[in-house]
Formats: sequence, structure tokens, C-alpha cells
Amino acid sequence: MYETESALRAFREARRTFIAGARIDMGALATSLGVDRTSLFRWVGNRDRLLSEILWSLAVPTLEHASRSAAPSGAARVVDVLDRFTTDLIAAPYFRAFLTREPARALRLLTTSDSDVQSRLLTAVTALVSAEIDPAPLSAEELARLLVRISESFTYADLISGETPDPVRARRTFAYVLRPVPTPQLIGDR
Repeated sequence: MYETESALRAFREARRTFIAGARIDMGALATSLGVDRTSLFRWVGNRDRLLSEILWSLAVPTLEHASRSAAPSGAARVVDVLDRFTTDLIAAPYFRAFLTREPARALRLLTTSDSDVQSRLLTAVTALVSAEIDPAPLSAEELARLLVRISESFTYADLISGETPDPVRARRTFAYVLRPVPTPQLIGDR
């Protein structure tokens, strides 16, 4: 995150603008802070970097809220956390405004392998999977990647396939992927 008071002030102002559903304009932000664009870029990086930091700063409390109200353990907990997170994203007006206003940028910042936001979310979901379930035969990271992609498929359905974002279908898909797999009986166990 940002280390100097000036950078934090710029970040907070940009975050307020984003939450209000408005586009972050680096020139307007610099003017509102009483600095030139060069100083602003030095403090917070380019617009994509700033947007990524804002998006992650909003994802963290959303994940924490989802975690606090989720089932106590196991696959049910993972399903609940991902369901609540996906539902909250789909319902967030500022998030929908961003997706509608800048769909290509939003998908690039949120869903690509170069994305800081996706990387951080993948790390968080990997930790959740590792703590709650045995993902065999996949690694915790492979299963987390699959779950993140499922979340993205339903959260950004309008941008990807023209469908309506659907948290109910997302939850059913999480539950299906994480359902217990019956252990096959060995011939001698019958």
C-alpha cells in the first residue's frame, strides 16, 4: 500500500470517488489535491495501479465480512465465504458502476493473470481452502484458482456472456465442486 501521507491522501480521495460511483480521473484528482499529475503518479502509480489498490481495499472487508458470517468449518465454510463474497460484489452499486463504465479495464484488472487483485484473491482463497478442506487430487492453489474462476464467471456474467450475474447459481456451483466425493469400496470391503 502507500507509505507517505500524500499518497494516502490521494488514495483516500480516489477511493471516495470510486465508492460514489464516479470515474477516477487522474488530472481531476491531482487538481483536487493541489498537485501536478507527475507528483500524483509518483505517489500512487498509474491509474490502473490506483484502481487495483482501491478494488483490493474494498475486497478485503468484503471477504472478512463473508468469513465472519460463514459456516464454522470445512467445505461448507468455503462455499459460504465464496457465496457471500460473490453476492456482495454483484450487489455493490459502485462495483456495478465500474463494470458498466469501464468493462474492458475492469476485466483486465480483476480477472487476468497479471492482475494484482486476482493474485491477492487467489492467495486468500488458497489459504481458505488449505485451512478448511483436503483438496486432493488438486493442490489447494489449483482448487482455489478454479473457485475464483467460478466466482468470476457469475460475477462478470453480463460482461463475459451477456447473462445476468447470478449469485444463486454461483453458490450451487461452489457447492457442487466442493461436494464430498464418495470413497469407492474395495472388493474386499464388501
